[in-house]
Amino acid sequence: MEDWAEIRRLHRAEGVAIKEIVRRLGISRNTVRRALAHDEPPKYQRAPKGSIVDPFVPEIRKLLADSPRMPATVIAERIGWERSMTVLKDKVRELRPLYTGVDPADRLVHRPGQVAQLDLWFPDVPVPVGHGQHAVLLPVLVMTMTFSRFLSALMIPSRQSGDLLAGMWRLISTLGAVPKSLIWDREAAIAPKGKPLPPVQGFAGTLATKMVIARARTRSSKG
Repeated sequence: MEDWAEIRRLHRAEGVAIKEIVRRLGISRNTVRRALAHDEPPKYQRAPKGSIVDPFVPEIRKLLADSPRMPATVIAERIGWERSMTVLKDKVRELRPLYTGVDPADRLVHRPGQVAQLDLWFPDVPVPVGHGQHAVLLPVLVMTMTFSRFLSALMIPSRQSGDLLAGMWRLISTLGAVPKSLIWDREAAIAPKGKPLPPVQGFAGTLATKMVIARARTRSSKG
């Protein structure tokens, strides 16, 4: 799912050639062509417990400790990896932040129309709903264009994935174009463990945009 979304973003939003996508992601040309040919995201299947890469984790940790930014392709050569590169890249992506740390000189640079930041706001005014007119507190999905600070908002029924995705689509539709990146924090229905959930990856892939998930406990990560 993640590769499918990233392939579509690179090709459709960034104009990256298929050959270059193959090189960047370390996948086959046929995989890229299949991803571009299918507008619907691949069906999610629950992964079995454990991973084929688990026995190699100690070696990967040693390599990252010596060279935190070592590419996954180089790590594969060093540990003699001959299986799926996607599985290995996922594990390296999970482990790398433990060794890279935070660059104190790192700064976010936003260009016009490139990035939108999304978050939830919870107003303290109850809203009557239903036939019995029960008052409940409903969340408001807020989208801010990071360059212009243009802000739009929409009250949604819940903070579940379906309502969040539908709300994002409504807000994006008002722009007339899709931002190249959408920034979220680790909202439970978006990316509870720092990685977008399958429905969210499918949403991003369909729109050829990139979901950027803020680091945990980093106040400046969203700019």
